[in-house]
This record gives sequence, C-alpha cells and structure tokens, in this order.
Amino acid sequence: MKTFSKEIEFSTNKEKEVIDLTDRVMAVVRESDIENGIMVAQLPHATAMLVLNESESGVKQDILDKLDDFAPPGAGYRHDRIDNNADAHIKAALVGSSRVLPIIDGRVVRGTWQSFLVIEQDGPRSRRKLVVFIMGE
Repeated sequence: MKTFSKEIEFSTNKEKEVIDLTDRVMAVVRESDIENGIMVAQLPHATAMLVLNESESGVKQDILDKLDDFAPPGAGYRHDRIDNNADAHIKAALVGSSRVLPIIDGRVVRGTWQSFLVIEQDGPRSRRKLVVFIMGE
C-alpha cells in the first residue's frame, strides 16, 4: 500500500465566504497515481470548515446565512472577550473540518453536485491550507 499527501495553500478575501477547492483536490488525486483507496481532506483551522456541497452562488450564500442564524456573531459568547470570533469557532466545531472519501478506479466517489467547499468564518486570511492524504494502491 502506498501513501501520498499534499498541502493546498490558499487565501481568503472576506470575513465570511465559501471557496471551491474541487479542481485543486482532484489534481492532487490524479497526481497521487493511486487507483483505489481512501482520501482524507483535512482543513487544520479552528474557524473554518470543509463541506461537500453544490458550488452555486445561491447555495453558498444560503449556507453562510444559515450558519449566522445558528450561531450569530456578537451573541454574548465568552470567547468573544478574547478574539471576538466565537461564532466562527462554534460553527467549525459543529460542521467539521475533514472529509473521508473512497477512490475507485482513480476517481473520488462523490455526487454530481458535490464540490469541496471551504467555509471561511474568520477572514480574510493570507494563508489557509487544506491537507489531502491518500492511501491505497
């Protein structure tokens, strides 16, 4: 069994935004030359999250809006006394920062409309990264 890993570096431009990294993730899978195995995509940040969903502007904005409905900014969180970003931490803790998907015949198994979307909640950030780890044959 072989392994392959790569970091995808990117930046964010807004306090809250959704960034599609699908093309870059798929390029890493192709580069790995692993035909059958498992891919782990991990976003090692406490105020951003990784989801699989449709990369359409309306869906992206709906996700941002609903996250704010769920954990609104400035709602009196204890952590805001330190960094004023508690809502971002809460959202990231509940949505998650990693996804595990199978690779079969050199292709990541995902739905037609499932894209790798990073949801930034504490930007802008000049350096974010997504770590992709692939294991298989």
